[in-house]
Amino acid sequence: MDVGIALLVQAAMTMPFVVPRSAELPPASWPAYGLTSLTVVPLVWRRRAPVAVLLAIVGTSALYKLAVEGPGQPLPYTGLVIVYTIAAGSPPSKRLVTGLLILVAVPGSVWLNTRTARELTFSLFVFAAAYVFGRLTDARQRAHEVEAERAAARERARIAREMHDVLAHAVSLMIVQAEAGPVAVRTAPEKAEAAFDAISAAGRDAMAQLRHMLGVLRDGEGPADGDAPREPQPGLGELPALLDRVRGSGLDVVHATAGPVRPVPEATGASVFRIVQEALTNTVKHAGARTVVVRLAYEGPEVCVVVTDDGCGPRAGTGRGHGLAGIRERAAALGGTAVTGRGPDGRGFEVRVRIPVPASAPAGAEVAR
Repeated sequence: MDVGIALLVQAAMTMPFVVPRSAELPPASWPAYGLTSLTVVPLVWRRRAPVAVLLAIVGTSALYKLAVEGPGQPLPYTGLVIVYTIAAGSPPSKRLVTGLLILVAVPGSVWLNTRTARELTFSLFVFAAAYVFGRLTDARQRAHEVEAERAAARERARIAREMHDVLAHAVSLMIVQAEAGPVAVRTAPEKAEAAFDAISAAGRDAMAQLRHMLGVLRDGEGPADGDAPREPQPGLGELPALLDRVRGSGLDVVHATAGPVRPVPEATGASVFRIVQEALTNTVKHAGARTVVVRLAYEGPEVCVVVTDDGCGPRAGTGRGHGLAGIRERAAALGGTAVTGRGPDGRGFEVRVRIPVPASAPAGAEVAR
Protein backbone atom coordinates (compact mmCIF):
# COMPACT_ATOMS: atom_id res chain seq x y z
CA MET A 1 0.00 0.00 0.00
CA ASP A 2 2.78 2.44 0.92
CA VAL A 3 4.62 1.73 -2.33
CA GLY A 4 1.39 2.23 -4.28
CA ILE A 5 0.73 5.58 -2.60
CA ALA A 6 4.31 6.66 -3.32
CA LEU A 7 3.89 5.75 -7.00
CA LEU A 8 0.60 7.66 -7.16
CA VAL A 9 2.24 10.76 -5.66
CA GLN A 10 5.15 10.36 -8.06
CA ALA A 11 2.72 10.30 -10.99
CA ALA A 12 1.03 13.49 -9.75
CA MET A 13 4.38 15.26 -9.29
CA THR A 14 5.51 14.17 -12.76
CA MET A 15 2.68 16.09 -14.46
CA PRO A 16 4.41 19.52 -14.42
CA PHE A 17 7.47 17.93 -16.06
CA VAL A 18 5.58 16.44 -19.03
CA VAL A 19 3.05 19.23 -19.65
CA PRO A 20 4.45 21.87 -22.07
CA ARG A 21 5.66 25.02 -20.28
CA SER A 22 5.55 28.66 -21.28
CA ALA A 23 8.47 29.83 -23.38
CA GLU A 24 9.57 32.40 -20.78
CA LEU A 25 10.00 29.66 -18.12
CA PRO A 26 13.22 27.63 -17.94
CA PRO A 27 12.87 24.08 -19.29
CA ALA A 28 12.37 21.16 -16.87
CA SER A 29 15.62 19.30 -16.30
CA TRP A 30 16.45 15.75 -15.37
CA PRO A 31 18.26 16.83 -12.17
CA ALA A 32 15.12 18.66 -11.08
CA TYR A 33 13.00 15.59 -11.83
CA GLY A 34 15.46 13.36 -9.98
CA LEU A 35 15.29 15.59 -6.91
CA THR A 36 11.50 15.53 -7.13
CA SER A 37 11.59 11.73 -7.09
CA LEU A 38 13.95 11.86 -4.11
CA THR A 39 11.28 13.84 -2.28
CA VAL A 40 8.73 11.10 -2.93
CA VAL A 41 10.82 8.03 -2.07
CA PRO A 42 10.62 8.46 1.77
CA LEU A 43 6.84 7.90 1.61
CA VAL A 44 7.54 4.16 1.30
CA TRP A 45 8.47 4.23 5.03
CA ARG A 46 5.76 6.68 6.09
CA ARG A 47 4.09 4.36 8.62
CA ARG A 48 7.27 2.82 10.03
CA ALA A 49 9.13 6.10 10.71
CA PRO A 50 6.67 8.96 10.08
CA VAL A 51 8.61 11.76 11.77
CA ALA A 52 11.85 10.78 10.03
CA VAL A 53 9.98 10.72 6.71
CA LEU A 54 8.57 14.19 7.46
CA LEU A 55 12.06 15.55 8.14
CA ALA A 56 13.37 13.94 4.95
CA ILE A 57 10.56 15.48 2.90
CA VAL A 58 11.12 18.93 4.40
CA GLY A 59 14.85 18.66 3.70
CA THR A 60 14.54 17.43 0.11
CA SER A 61 11.82 20.00 -0.64
CA ALA A 62 14.01 22.82 0.64
CA LEU A 63 16.91 21.49 -1.40
CA TYR A 64 14.70 21.44 -4.52
CA LYS A 65 13.77 25.09 -4.08
CA LEU A 66 17.32 26.23 -3.32
CA ALA A 67 19.45 24.10 -5.65
CA VAL A 68 17.50 23.66 -8.90
CA GLU A 69 15.26 25.68 -11.16
CA GLY A 70 12.36 23.32 -11.79
CA PRO A 71 8.60 23.51 -12.23
CA GLY A 72 6.53 24.03 -9.12
CA GLN A 73 3.70 21.82 -7.91
CA PRO A 74 0.03 22.84 -7.56
CA LEU A 75 -0.11 21.08 -4.17
CA PRO A 76 2.52 19.90 -1.64
CA TYR A 77 1.54 16.24 -2.19
CA THR A 78 4.28 14.58 -0.17
CA GLY A 79 3.82 16.90 2.78
CA LEU A 80 0.06 16.38 2.85
CA VAL A 81 0.41 12.59 2.77
CA ILE A 82 2.88 12.46 5.65
CA VAL A 83 0.93 14.95 7.78
CA TYR A 84 -2.21 12.84 7.29
CA THR A 85 -0.26 9.70 8.20
CA ILE A 86 1.11 11.21 11.42
CA ALA A 87 -2.29 12.59 12.43
CA ALA A 88 -3.97 9.23 11.80
CA GLY A 89 -1.54 6.90 13.54
CA SER A 90 1.03 8.65 15.72
CA PRO A 91 0.98 9.47 19.46
CA PRO A 92 0.38 13.07 20.69
CA SER A 93 4.10 13.80 21.10
CA LYS A 94 4.83 13.11 17.43
CA ARG A 95 1.76 15.06 16.36
CA LEU A 96 2.99 18.05 18.40
CA VAL A 97 6.42 17.90 16.77
CA THR A 98 4.74 17.75 13.37
CA GLY A 99 2.57 20.79 14.10
CA LEU A 100 5.54 22.87 15.24
CA LEU A 101 7.57 21.82 12.21
CA ILE A 102 4.74 22.74 9.81
CA LEU A 103 4.37 26.14 11.44
CA VAL A 104 8.04 26.76 10.66
CA ALA A 105 8.35 25.01 7.29
CA VAL A 106 5.24 26.43 5.60
CA PRO A 107 6.10 30.13 6.11
CA GLY A 108 9.69 29.37 5.06
CA SER A 109 8.50 27.71 1.86
CA VAL A 110 6.19 30.61 1.08
CA TRP A 111 9.04 33.07 1.64
CA LEU A 112 11.21 31.14 -0.82
CA ASN A 113 8.37 31.04 -3.39
CA THR A 114 5.87 33.90 -3.82
CA ARG A 115 6.03 35.63 -0.40
CA THR A 116 2.27 36.31 -0.61
CA ALA A 117 -0.39 36.06 2.08
CA ARG A 118 -2.58 34.18 -0.38
CA GLU A 119 -0.10 31.31 -0.71
CA LEU A 120 0.54 31.28 3.04
CA THR A 121 -3.18 31.09 3.83
CA PHE A 122 -3.81 28.36 1.28
CA SER A 123 -0.82 26.29 2.41
CA LEU A 124 -1.79 26.45 6.08
CA PHE A 125 -5.37 25.51 5.15
CA VAL A 126 -4.49 22.40 3.14
CA PHE A 127 -2.06 21.15 5.80
CA ALA A 128 -4.68 21.75 8.51
CA ALA A 129 -7.23 19.85 6.40
CA ALA A 130 -4.82 16.90 6.00
CA TYR A 131 -4.29 16.85 9.77
CA VAL A 132 -8.04 16.97 10.50
CA PHE A 133 -8.77 14.14 8.05
CA GLY A 134 -6.07 12.08 9.75
CA ARG A 135 -7.57 12.64 13.18
CA LEU A 136 -11.04 11.74 11.85
CA THR A 137 -9.63 8.51 10.43
CA ASP A 138 -8.07 7.67 13.79
CA ALA A 139 -11.36 8.39 15.60
CA ARG A 140 -13.29 6.18 13.17
CA GLN A 141 -10.82 3.32 13.59
CA ARG A 142 -11.00 3.58 17.37
CA ALA A 143 -14.80 3.58 17.24
CA HIS A 144 -14.71 0.41 15.11
CA GLU A 145 -12.33 -1.22 17.59
CA VAL A 146 -14.57 -0.33 20.53
CA GLU A 147 -17.64 -1.68 18.74
CA ALA A 148 -15.77 -4.87 17.85
CA GLU A 149 -14.77 -5.31 21.51
CA ARG A 150 -18.36 -4.74 22.62
CA ALA A 151 -19.64 -7.24 20.06
CA ALA A 152 -17.08 -9.78 21.25
CA ALA A 153 -18.10 -9.18 24.87
CA ARG A 154 -21.78 -9.65 23.98
CA GLU A 155 -20.97 -12.86 22.15
CA ARG A 156 -18.88 -14.17 25.06
CA ALA A 157 -21.77 -13.41 27.42
CA ARG A 158 -24.20 -15.20 25.11
CA ILE A 159 -22.00 -18.28 24.83
CA ALA A 160 -21.44 -18.33 28.60
CA ARG A 161 -25.21 -18.08 29.13
CA GLU A 162 -25.87 -20.98 26.76
CA MET A 163 -23.15 -23.14 28.32
CA HIS A 164 -24.44 -22.37 31.80
CA ASP A 165 -28.02 -23.24 30.91
CA VAL A 166 -27.10 -26.53 29.24
CA LEU A 167 -24.62 -27.75 31.82
CA ALA A 168 -26.41 -26.49 34.94
CA HIS A 169 -29.66 -28.13 33.90
CA ALA A 170 -28.12 -31.46 32.92
CA VAL A 171 -25.76 -31.69 35.91
CA SER A 172 -28.52 -30.73 38.36
CA LEU A 173 -30.77 -33.53 37.10
CA MET A 174 -27.88 -35.99 37.18
CA ILE A 175 -27.00 -35.04 40.77
CA VAL A 176 -30.59 -35.42 41.95
CA GLN A 177 -30.90 -38.82 40.29
CA ALA A 178 -27.49 -39.97 41.55
CA GLU A 179 -28.35 -38.99 45.14
CA ALA A 180 -31.63 -40.87 44.93
CA GLY A 181 -30.03 -43.93 43.32
CA PRO A 182 -28.50 -45.57 46.43
CA VAL A 183 -31.78 -45.29 48.33
CA ALA A 184 -33.73 -46.69 45.40
CA VAL A 185 -31.32 -49.63 45.03
CA ARG A 186 -32.14 -50.75 48.59
CA THR A 187 -35.86 -50.08 48.53
CA ALA A 188 -37.09 -50.15 44.91
CA PRO A 189 -34.61 -51.56 42.37
CA GLU A 190 -36.91 -50.73 39.47
CA LYS A 191 -36.75 -47.04 40.40
CA ALA A 192 -32.97 -47.24 40.61
CA GLU A 193 -32.86 -48.46 37.04
CA ALA A 194 -35.07 -45.54 35.99
CA ALA A 195 -32.75 -43.14 37.83
CA PHE A 196 -29.72 -44.45 35.98
CA ASP A 197 -31.60 -44.16 32.69
CA ALA A 198 -32.45 -40.55 33.53
CA ILE A 199 -28.79 -39.80 34.30
CA SER A 200 -27.74 -41.29 30.98
CA ALA A 201 -30.42 -39.37 29.07
CA ALA A 202 -29.46 -36.07 30.71
CA GLY A 203 -25.80 -36.65 29.88
CA ARG A 204 -26.51 -37.51 26.25
CA ASP A 205 -28.74 -34.45 25.86
CA ALA A 206 -26.08 -32.17 27.35
CA MET A 207 -23.40 -33.64 25.07
CA ALA A 208 -25.59 -33.19 21.99
CA GLN A 209 -26.26 -29.53 22.80
CA LEU A 210 -22.61 -28.87 23.60
CA ARG A 211 -21.56 -30.42 20.29
CA HIS A 212 -24.04 -28.15 18.55
CA MET A 213 -22.68 -25.00 20.22
CA LEU A 214 -19.05 -25.94 19.72
CA GLY A 215 -19.76 -26.78 16.08
CA VAL A 216 -21.18 -23.30 15.51
CA LEU A 217 -18.08 -21.79 17.12
CA ARG A 218 -15.63 -23.94 15.13
CA ASP A 219 -13.70 -22.06 12.46
CA GLY A 220 -13.51 -23.64 9.03
CA GLU A 221 -14.82 -27.05 8.10
CA GLY A 222 -13.74 -30.24 9.79
CA PRO A 223 -13.74 -33.73 8.37
CA ALA A 224 -17.05 -35.02 7.12
CA ASP A 225 -17.53 -37.41 10.01
CA GLY A 226 -16.68 -34.72 12.56
CA ASP A 227 -18.98 -31.97 11.41
CA ALA A 228 -21.18 -30.77 14.23
CA PRO A 229 -24.92 -30.47 13.66
CA ARG A 230 -26.30 -27.11 12.67
CA GLU A 231 -29.87 -27.53 13.90
CA PRO A 232 -31.73 -24.53 15.37
CA GLN A 233 -31.65 -23.86 19.09
CA PRO A 234 -34.17 -25.82 21.19
CA GLY A 235 -37.54 -24.09 21.03
CA LEU A 236 -41.13 -24.41 22.16
CA GLY A 237 -41.46 -27.75 20.42
CA GLU A 238 -38.86 -29.23 22.81
CA LEU A 239 -40.62 -28.01 25.96
CA PRO A 240 -42.58 -31.27 26.56
CA ALA A 241 -39.36 -33.31 26.43
CA LEU A 242 -37.71 -30.90 28.85
CA LEU A 243 -40.60 -31.19 31.29
CA ASP A 244 -40.52 -34.97 31.03
CA ARG A 245 -36.82 -35.03 31.93
CA VAL A 246 -37.50 -32.89 34.99
CA ARG A 247 -40.38 -35.15 36.00
CA GLY A 248 -37.88 -38.01 35.91
CA SER A 249 -36.08 -36.38 38.84
CA GLY A 250 -39.18 -36.89 41.00
CA LEU A 251 -40.52 -33.35 40.71
CA ASP A 252 -44.21 -33.00 39.82
CA VAL A 253 -44.30 -30.64 36.80
CA VAL A 254 -47.61 -29.10 35.75
CA HIS A 255 -47.81 -27.42 32.36
CA ALA A 256 -50.59 -25.00 31.39
CA THR A 257 -51.32 -22.63 28.50
CA ALA A 258 -53.66 -19.66 28.59
CA GLY A 259 -54.96 -17.28 25.94
CA PRO A 260 -55.26 -17.67 22.17
CA VAL A 261 -52.18 -19.56 21.04
CA ARG A 262 -50.28 -17.94 18.15
CA PRO A 263 -46.90 -18.42 16.46
CA VAL A 264 -43.78 -16.81 17.90
CA PRO A 265 -40.41 -16.15 16.20
CA GLU A 266 -37.69 -18.76 16.57
CA ALA A 267 -35.56 -16.43 18.72
CA THR A 268 -38.47 -15.95 21.11
CA GLY A 269 -39.16 -19.68 21.25
CA ALA A 270 -35.50 -20.45 22.00
CA SER A 271 -35.43 -17.84 24.77
CA VAL A 272 -38.64 -19.16 26.31
CA PHE A 273 -37.18 -22.68 26.30
CA ARG A 274 -33.96 -21.52 27.99
CA ILE A 275 -35.84 -19.42 30.54
CA VAL A 276 -38.05 -22.36 31.53
CA GLN A 277 -35.00 -24.65 31.60
CA GLU A 278 -33.08 -22.32 33.93
CA ALA A 279 -36.09 -21.78 36.19
CA LEU A 280 -36.60 -25.54 36.50
CA THR A 281 -32.89 -26.04 37.14
CA ASN A 282 -33.05 -23.59 40.04
CA THR A 283 -36.09 -25.41 41.40
CA VAL A 284 -34.33 -28.77 41.26
CA LYS A 285 -31.10 -27.44 42.78
CA HIS A 286 -32.30 -25.03 45.45
CA ALA A 287 -36.03 -25.10 46.14
CA GLY A 288 -36.64 -28.49 47.73
CA ALA A 289 -40.03 -28.33 46.04
CA ARG A 290 -42.56 -31.05 45.34
CA THR A 291 -44.49 -29.31 42.54
CA VAL A 292 -43.65 -26.72 39.94
CA VAL A 293 -46.12 -25.07 37.56
CA VAL A 294 -44.99 -23.88 34.11
CA ARG A 295 -47.54 -21.55 32.57
CA LEU A 296 -47.45 -19.91 29.13
CA ALA A 297 -49.99 -17.13 28.68
CA TYR A 298 -50.71 -15.11 25.55
CA GLU A 299 -51.73 -11.68 26.78
CA GLY A 300 -52.26 -9.19 23.99
CA PRO A 301 -48.98 -8.44 22.21
CA GLU A 302 -46.92 -10.41 24.74
CA VAL A 303 -46.22 -13.95 25.77
CA CYS A 304 -45.94 -14.37 29.52
CA VAL A 305 -43.87 -17.21 31.02
CA VAL A 306 -44.50 -18.01 34.70
CA VAL A 307 -42.66 -20.76 36.58
CA THR A 308 -43.82 -21.20 40.19
CA ASP A 309 -42.74 -23.83 42.72
CA ASP A 310 -43.90 -24.68 46.24
CA GLY A 311 -40.40 -24.92 47.70
CA CYS A 312 -38.58 -23.04 50.41
CA GLY A 313 -38.63 -19.72 48.58
CA PRO A 314 -35.81 -17.29 47.90
CA ARG A 315 -32.77 -17.39 50.13
CA ALA A 316 -30.22 -14.75 51.04
CA GLY A 317 -28.32 -13.70 47.95
CA THR A 318 -31.04 -14.81 45.52
CA GLY A 319 -30.88 -12.78 42.32
CA ARG A 320 -27.11 -12.50 42.15
CA GLY A 321 -26.44 -15.86 40.52
CA HIS A 322 -25.65 -16.38 36.87
CA GLY A 323 -28.88 -18.26 36.20
CA LEU A 324 -31.33 -15.53 37.21
CA ALA A 325 -29.10 -12.91 35.61
CA GLY A 326 -29.20 -14.96 32.40
CA ILE A 327 -33.01 -15.02 32.53
CA ARG A 328 -33.10 -11.24 32.81
CA GLU A 329 -30.60 -10.84 29.98
CA ARG A 330 -32.59 -13.12 27.68
CA ALA A 331 -35.78 -11.21 28.37
CA ALA A 332 -34.11 -7.82 27.93
CA ALA A 333 -32.51 -8.90 24.63
CA LEU A 334 -36.02 -9.33 23.19
CA GLY A 335 -37.40 -6.14 24.71
CA GLY A 336 -39.08 -7.95 27.61
CA THR A 337 -38.87 -7.96 31.39
CA ALA A 338 -38.19 -10.57 34.06
CA VAL A 339 -39.26 -10.48 37.71
CA THR A 340 -38.23 -13.06 40.30
CA GLY A 341 -39.22 -13.45 43.93
CA ARG A 342 -41.62 -15.15 46.29
CA GLY A 343 -44.57 -16.98 44.82
CA PRO A 344 -48.26 -16.37 45.54
CA ASP A 345 -49.09 -15.82 49.21
CA GLY A 346 -45.38 -15.50 49.94
CA ARG A 347 -44.70 -19.22 49.42
CA GLY A 348 -42.23 -20.85 47.10
CA PHE A 349 -40.43 -19.04 44.31
CA GLU A 350 -41.70 -17.52 41.08
CA VAL A 351 -40.09 -16.45 37.81
CA ARG A 352 -42.31 -14.18 35.70
CA VAL A 353 -41.14 -13.11 32.25
CA ARG A 354 -42.94 -11.01 29.64
CA ILE A 355 -41.68 -10.95 26.05
CA PRO A 356 -43.23 -8.92 23.20
CA VAL A 357 -44.38 -10.96 20.20
CA PRO A 358 -44.83 -9.40 16.74
CA ALA A 359 -48.40 -9.31 15.46
CA SER A 360 -47.39 -11.28 12.36
CA ALA A 361 -44.83 -14.01 13.01
CA PRO A 362 -42.14 -14.51 10.33
CA ALA A 363 -41.55 -17.70 8.41
CA GLY A 364 -40.24 -20.48 10.59
CA ALA A 365 -42.21 -19.33 13.63
CA GLU A 366 -43.41 -21.94 16.11
CA VAL A 367 -46.40 -22.33 18.35
CA ALA A 368 -46.33 -22.75 22.11
CA ARG A 369 -48.71 -25.36 23.45
